[in-house]
Parts: sequence; structure tokens; C-alpha cells
Amino acid sequence: MNTNEHELGRGDSALDPRARDVTNRVVGAAFDVSNGLGHGFLENVYQKALGIEIELRGLRVEEQVAFPVSYKGRHVGTYVADLVVERSVIVELKAAKALTQAHVGQTLNYLKASGIRVGLLFNFGRPKLEFRRLLL
Repeated sequence: MNTNEHELGRGDSALDPRARDVTNRVVGAAFDVSNGLGHGFLENVYQKALGIEIELRGLRVEEQVAFPVSYKGRHVGTYVADLVVERSVIVELKAAKALTQAHVGQTLNYLKASGIRVGLLFNFGRPKLEFRRLLL
């Protein structure tokens, strides 16, 4: 899978206005969490904090949302997304040394399993927040 073809630039025109608004608000929330907590915590700390920050921005957020994966009509597994915002954006969080193509691929698989087209991948593991916008 070529993961680069699914990455979007800031405010990319491929997003509809509602999705662009939601992703911009979530990215802003992530920067506030990063600035407030810094780096070095476990992923679940950032997940809880980001969920709070997203809610403070007036958006609906669900944590640890399970999506079934099927093959030829049979259940073969389950993907669990860290956050789903407005039932239209999947948010995957990492607290790693760097984002990798494997992280991007994992997020794209969450999009496939869920039927959601837009994803945000954040890495809180570095002094400066890293993120990618992804579109399926």
C-alpha cells in the first residue's frame, strides 16, 4: 500500500468544508494538549486529554471505538480507533520517537474498517507535535 498518496496538506481542497472544519479544530486541540502536557507521557494520557479538549471545542468525541473487520462475509478481527470525532474523523494517537509508514498504514486500515474517509494521526512522543491528515 502506498501510504503517501493518502496524505493531505493543511486545509486540502479534497475535504468537504465540514470535514475541514472538524479536522482543523481537532488539530488545534492537539496542539493545545501538546503545549499543555509536553512530551513523555503514555499514549492513553494524551487520548484522555485530547478527548477533553475536543469536547471543549463543542465536538462529539467517542473513545476506543471498535470496528469489525470482515472477509467474505465472515468476521476476522476488530480494529479499535483511539478517538472518533463527529462520527466522521478517526483520530489515532502515538507517543513514539517518530511517526512511521506503519503508523500511517494502521490509520488507513482503521479508515477502511470503519467506512470513515478522514483520519488524523498524531505523535505526542517528540518535543514538537507531529501529525498527518489522511484521506481514504
